[in-house]
Amino acid sequence: MRRGLLGFVAVIGVAIVAVGAGVERKEPLPQRVPWSQLQSTLANADMLAVSANVGDKYQQLTLIDPKLRVMSVYHIELATGAIALRSVRNFQYDFQLMQYNGKDPLPEDIKSLLPAR
Repeated sequence: MRRGLLGFVAVIGVAIVAVGAGVERKEPLPQRVPWSQLQSTLANADMLAVSANVGDKYQQLTLIDPKLRVMSVYHIELATGAIALRSVRNFQYDFQLMQYNGKDPLPEDIKSLLPAR
């Protein structure tokens, strides 16, 4: 699950950078990065940033510190540039859950169907 989240965040970040560079791109868009290279990059990253517009009023900036396993979300008013902290979360323990808010079949149900090793 951790790999999935970090991979998703990295892919979204690359996509945002590519789109934000401008519509009139003369060079091709970046190719898909192999997971091993992406994982190495993420493991050594000090901070990851993902930006997205939220409606017509705000830009949402999500900062992720993979070493501290903390993320924070900010809203930046497009009209004034005012920045407001919206949320902070230490997600270190989230990844230790077997499931949360899941739907049937839950992981333990599937595990019980598998032959014993």
